[in-house]
Amino acid sequence: MRIMVTGSAGFIGAQTAIELARRGHRVLGVDTINDYYDVRLKQARWQRAADAGVEQRQLDLADAAALQTVFAEFAPERVVHLAAQPGVRYSISHPQAYVQSNLVGFANVLEACRHHGVGHLVYASSSSVYGGNRKMPFSEADAVDHPVSLYAATKKANELMAHTYSHLYGLPTTGLRFFTVYGPWGRPDMAVWLFSEAMLAGRPITLFNHGNMQRDFTFIDDIVEGVIRALEAVPVADADFDPLQPDAGTSWAPYRVFNIGNHQPVPLREFVATLESALGVTAIVDEQPMQPGDVEATYADVERLRIATDFAPSTPLAEGLARWAEWYRGWRASNP
Repeated sequence: MRIMVTGSAGFIGAQTAIELARRGHRVLGVDTINDYYDVRLKQARWQRAADAGVEQRQLDLADAAALQTVFAEFAPERVVHLAAQPGVRYSISHPQAYVQSNLVGFANVLEACRHHGVGHLVYASSSSVYGGNRKMPFSEADAVDHPVSLYAATKKANELMAHTYSHLYGLPTTGLRFFTVYGPWGRPDMAVWLFSEAMLAGRPITLFNHGNMQRDFTFIDDIVEGVIRALEAVPVADADFDPLQPDAGTSWAPYRVFNIGNHQPVPLREFVATLESALGVTAIVDEQPMQPGDVEATYADVERLRIATDFAPSTPLAEGLARWAEWYRGWRASNP
């Protein structure tokens, strides 16, 4: 198939585009390659994707006319929308970046999919949409009406916008709520990178909420497999949907939402200990209070993903961090 992947210079986007090309699809990658973090890393991912046969276009999704032109030229049968302005804390200080990328950009993608007959749109949501929820594990059936960051609010808005297009225009859409993704080619603003950089330099690492946090760390290869499996499982209207007892993860429209997480929450101190073993160094820990926008724990219920795709993430943390550490040392050696 002809598949467009937005965010193809990003962490998840590049890996997904490469794997889709490896499986024989014709893939067009689209990215702005902005300077939110080290452009060298984005350019290296971009080049890896190009070397794997991914066609590339540099484009800002907020430019609706340019996006429509690319859709008309490439005529994608499927779209994997992974481009976004990421980061919970950054959204507190730079809200307009999230409005332009995550709301305006997503609306333009929806419109392009609608007008060009795309057969399935898979897009990145986030575990952050669960916000103030406390019932564990997080289920797609639960209401997610209390976000605690603008980033989370934009991701919830994406799900609502997608549902509208599924209802009004019959556009099949699948939202994927990613849970704390890590692994080779990851992002410098995420904990595993920040911790590794500080630990190897002998600097303290900061544990917020005094280290009393849990995260459902999910390895990048599992995320990519989940994205591709979801892309293949085109949603249809749920004949059993009950509007008197609405299930937030499904609909009378061709719309679905899935969690993609390792369904094994790990205390942050255990994560640090495992990373210490992978890197062969001991962390110096600086404990700090809870940060605005953070949540204490994430834990994915992945049964719906398993039923729909016959897949659920399973990479053990020790294995994933060992692979991360090997890649990170190599990257730093060649990019001091």
